[in-house]
Amino acid sequence: MIPGCYDPVARIADMDLDGVQAALCFPSFPGFAGGTFIRAQDKELALLCVKAWNDFYIDEWCATAPERYVPLAILPVWDIDATIAEAERVAAKGARTVSFPDSPVPLGLPSFHSDHWDRLWQVCSDAQMPVSLHFGSGSFVPGFSFSTVKPVPGQLTVPDAPFAVATTLFATNLMWTTVDLLFSGKLQRFPNLQISLAEGGIGWVPYILERSDYVWERHRYYQDIDFDTRPSDLFRQHFWGCFIDDEHGLSNRHAIGIDRITLEIDFPHSDSNWPNSRKRAAEVLADVPDDECSLIVEENARRMLNFLELRPTSWLRPDEGVVAAPLR
Repeated sequence: MIPGCYDPVARIADMDLDGVQAALCFPSFPGFAGGTFIRAQDKELALLCVKAWNDFYIDEWCATAPERYVPLAILPVWDIDATIAEAERVAAKGARTVSFPDSPVPLGLPSFHSDHWDRLWQVCSDAQMPVSLHFGSGSFVPGFSFSTVKPVPGQLTVPDAPFAVATTLFATNLMWTTVDLLFSGKLQRFPNLQISLAEGGIGWVPYILERSDYVWERHRYYQDIDFDTRPSDLFRQHFWGCFIDDEHGLSNRHAIGIDRITLEIDFPHSDSNWPNSRKRAAEVLADVPDDECSLIVEENARRMLNFLELRPTSWLRPDEGVVAAPLR
């Protein structure tokens, strides 16, 4: 394990080597949304751990280079009152986003369709903190043996499947989550709520939006989905997608929304192109106009996270300057 995995100063050096200006770091041992603590038996200790991780990441890690690290927080989602209190606390500390399970139900939590989370959505809306849904943060990917929680015990697993199957299909989590939220009615109730689909890719988005609109048009009158706004429009008002290496998604970027796409690096995981992320970004963005390239590699991420500090050299193509993007 290289020092950049655990040392914020060393990580800055790794970012410089890769041409990356800003990093949003999700927790590893605690789980992307604190799943380790959600599953813990001792919830008093778990709450202390959540607060300790948030304090460490915001006050120590991000403070090492506040213009380079984006503050993120996890929440004690097993207790809604504690969740609200912690969300308000970290917002006051400067958190720019909170990480939330992409699939709450497998963790024994209420679904996105429930009113249970409404108070949290209001806090996040008021604080301008997008909700980051990292794939797998609900401890479940449908159909694969590495899932730690199964909605139907003994089913939906393939014990002899290689991990490569799950790695290929990671985005299926966020497809499901996106459609859940599009048809939940929550986006109309909380018009300022913003959702980040972390490490979900973007190539699948055009089809999901097309299919969601089709279903909405033909099934809205006998289901509780008779909304005034098309699902595809809701997506472009509330969601942000990100990709590591997604040529298909980029070729269909206007069907997604050019101002809703961000580039991610995934350092230090094996999907990352580090230390050649800038080089690879230049390759996949070679046919993308400069103004759109600037949105994808920097402007969209800064706007999503309200992380607006800019360097004079920031408006450069990825083959000429640094890349600012959410990354792990």
